[in-house]
Amino acid sequence: MFGLKKKKKQSVLFAPVVGKSVMIENVPDDTFALKLMGEGIAFEFDGSNVCAPVSGEILLIADSLHAFGIKDENGVEVLIHIGLETVELNGAGFTKLKEAGQTVNKGEPIIKVDQQYMSDHQLNMITMMVVTNSNDYDITLSNLDSQVDLNTAVIECSKK
Repeated sequence: MFGLKKKKKQSVLFAPVVGKSVMIENVPDDTFALKLMGEGIAFEFDGSNVCAPVSGEILLIADSLHAFGIKDENGVEVLIHIGLETVELNGAGFTKLKEAGQTVNKGEPIIKVDQQYMSDHQLNMITMMVVTNSNDYDITLSNLDSQVDLNTAVIECSKK
């Protein structure tokens, strides 16, 4: 009616770790590199906390604690997958700090990683962040191949 357009809902996802961002195509795992799970970005990090990239509800935390999912208020569904081959640890080296069903704020720690344990087991700790329903959104990646922290925006999602 008065020439007002309904503004598209937009979500901004922030780095879940402190470290270096990496193009997901460079991850040595085809499931992620070929974007079979969705569009995303990866991170090389050596800290201990893996945090919520956006405020929302934790949808799941894998029994093996190597991955968690979160959904924001605009319906963006995000999967954080910590390391390669870490599912085989059955939770060893990880500490769960939150529970599925909880609402969390951006930057809140969800999983704590024992990096010494991971190093002792010679695991690649590259961590992927994927928008699993990315077909529903126009995705813009930013701050690729750069140092990031929990306040660095890395993915913008606008509803198609």
